[in-house]
Amino acid sequence: MGRLEGKVALITGASSGIGFDTARAMSEEGAFVFMTARRKDVLEKAAGSLGTNARAIAADVSKRSDMENVMKIIKEEKGHLDVIFANAGIGRYVSLQDVTDDEFHRVFDVNVLGTIHTVQCMLPILSYGASIIINTSMTASMGLPNFCVYEASKSAVRSFIFTWTAELRDRRIRVNALSPGVIPTAAAGGELGRSPEEEKKAQEYRASLTPLGRVGKVSDISSAAVFLASDESSYITSTELTVDGGLSRVFPVKL
Repeated sequence: MGRLEGKVALITGASSGIGFDTARAMSEEGAFVFMTARRKDVLEKAAGSLGTNARAIAADVSKRSDMENVMKIIKEEKGHLDVIFANAGIGRYVSLQDVTDDEFHRVFDVNVLGTIHTVQCMLPILSYGASIIINTSMTASMGLPNFCVYEASKSAVRSFIFTWTAELRDRRIRVNALSPGVIPTAAAGGELGRSPEEEKKAQEYRASLTPLGRVGKVSDISSAAVFLASDESSYITSTELTVDGGLSRVFPVKL
């Protein structure tokens, strides 16, 4: 039996990258995985590659009606939900002087409001002792230039692990965060506004700064997500698990 045998999971932003690999890992551990993303064709292809243990539901987390529909489908097909991985997120480099209202709402509507919609809409079907995992970022604890809106959004969702643990304690629902470091994905370069060459150089530089000597892999995050979803972490809540090879905590040079 797998570590998640019999569990039902929901993963947002699951058509590629961290979300898709987490869907793969959880399904391989025995969970039935509902996968959501905005691009229906890409999402359905991704879910189809995982076989009968995965189901695609096209949805935009920033739209409450979409997530209410996701909840209704899960309720009709499975009756309950044991795991949420609120993974959907966007961001790009924008200097403070260039931040517009539209840019702020673009990021916060997906990263913050989308996380609220995801969890809030699933509350009626969340099982006793369920696990909620929120994808944050190591950057929420750093001060990277030209990244203030994204970092602020990740700081905001990190605060949810404390308040929601308190609010959901009577149902023994655990709320934790995963804080990825440098994880090369399709979105890592293009959406952030870098060319493939610029992204490659940035990764090489960050690897040189990382105590473990490399950038991360999507499997580093999906493995951690499986742990937080499983009964192995049954006494862990309101905790942020940073998976970044030490990059955000250890300086590689003498000060």
